[in-house]
Amino acid sequence: MSTPMIDHTVKEHSPHVAYWMVQAADLAYKDETTIEAKAHEWGFERVRHHQTRFTPPFPLEDTQAYTIAGDRMIITGFRGTEPAQIRDWLSDATTPPWPGPANTGYIHHGFGRALDSIFPTVKATLADFRDNDQTVWFTGHSLGGALAMLAGCRMYLEAPRLQADGIYTYGQPRTCDRLLAASCNKGFKDRLHRYVNNNNDVVPQLPPEPAYTHVDTLHYIDSNGRVRSSTPLLGTLTDHVKGATADLLAPASDGLRDHPVKNYIAALEKNLV
Repeated sequence: MSTPMIDHTVKEHSPHVAYWMVQAADLAYKDETTIEAKAHEWGFERVRHHQTRFTPPFPLEDTQAYTIAGDRMIITGFRGTEPAQIRDWLSDATTPPWPGPANTGYIHHGFGRALDSIFPTVKATLADFRDNDQTVWFTGHSLGGALAMLAGCRMYLEAPRLQADGIYTYGQPRTCDRLLAASCNKGFKDRLHRYVNNNNDVVPQLPPEPAYTHVDTLHYIDSNGRVRSSTPLLGTLTDHVKGATADLLAPASDGLRDHPVKNYIAALEKNLV
């Protein structure tokens, strides 16, 4: 199936925007040369890479992101991590909370440390690149989705001139408490879009409730690959069962099988109209 090139003039949510933002989220996993080549192919002349390395015992080795800019659009993509690694990290109930952006609520300690390490360079790059009133978009998969959401929230609360016109996350874990989620729901409304694959992707179910929660907006990819913006409870439960038993030899693997970014790309491509 042939797909149109990314439209740099878009300002509202659509299946095509969701498809291109998941492509941009996937690009964050690539090396710098590949990112630069793809950015130029997509019509973005300027590229800047962001990376911070950590030392043990922090479970992540580094945090990576990139920013690409054209005359009409800027995209910052945050890299995720291996699903098994983030699952173990987010399942640790002893992890302390971290103050939320502008001291609004709190977030998971790992997200706070990872975002703090990279946010200053992302903010400085946006201030440098946004010289033509371009739209600003954040995207990420898995951990990258959490960082995209929190970076967007932090821009909104701390640097509103640079706030995102759209935030797209895929397989994003829970990031924050209800106070910060409510602030994001109010501030972003139709600009924050969270995609979850088959509702059995285990990462969006972590860290556990009630300490952590999600923002309101949800796009749910059902067991048939259709994207739904709202799903009745009965339909959701049916999809849980259908997805979990898709592989009868290893039903418990569904939670990790649904998580890879390639599965989000395939589903969103299928839903293009």
